[in-house]
Amino acid sequence: MPSLDTNVLVRWLLDDDPVQAERVRELFEASRANQARLFVPCTVTLELEWVLRSRYELDKESVLLALNALLETQEIDFQDEAALERAMHLYRLGSADFADSLHAGVSSTAERAPLLTFDAKAARLADVELLGT
Repeated sequence: MPSLDTNVLVRWLLDDDPVQAERVRELFEASRANQARLFVPCTVTLELEWVLRSRYELDKESVLLALNALLETQEIDFQDEAALERAMHLYRLGSADFADSLHAGVSSTAERAPLLTFDAKAARLADVELLGT
């Protein structure tokens, strides 16, 4: 099962390059026809959020909608999907950034919570604790 890079997901979500977006649609169709799922590493998900927010200036809700659309795509498997879902929940409810939310989600699903940090904003998340200074 091949893995997908951030730029492939961006093309599919935003259709900002029609030629490349069509290639992604063809890839998804082939995946569906072959009943083979495509893999998205956690690092790609982390970069995707950053690209959507910083390069394409999507707001938090739009980023969450994009990530949710990907989660609902049957042709895609995410590395540690439970951690991603937890991260999206934390990000939606809190003021911490997505990266901190994903760090907390991964720590939680790995049963290695709490995530210790010096970041007071991140420490407001569930499963994150401020390391005393």
